[in-house]
Amino acid sequence: MLKPGGVLAVEEHRKDPKPEADNWSDGYMAEKTVIAAAEKAGFRLAARSDINANPKDTKDHPFGVWTLPPTRQSAGRGQPADPNFDRTKYDAIGESDRMTLRFVKVG
Repeated sequence: MLKPGGVLAVEEHRKDPKPEADNWSDGYMAEKTVIAAAEKAGFRLAARSDINANPKDTKDHPFGVWTLPPTRQSAGRGQPADPNFDRTKYDAIGESDRMTLRFVKVG
């Protein structure tokens, strides 16, 4: 719990402009979803930054955000890594496109 004026920072994998997957199963969330949840909890958006933006992230990877570094998943959950999976494209993207949001507790 934060006192009024307290700061909440959120860094999350950004799905925008593509629509979110059901239950965010690909690991990405829309900014509007994060902002709405924070506002419902009594915060207001105070600032946003693109410091963690990555325009190379196409957000359509076979194992969701986990296909990208640093996780580098190459098979379905619970399955052993696929030694034949070609990582070249995903390693070139780098880490995911992420939103960085700053909220302040209202009160």
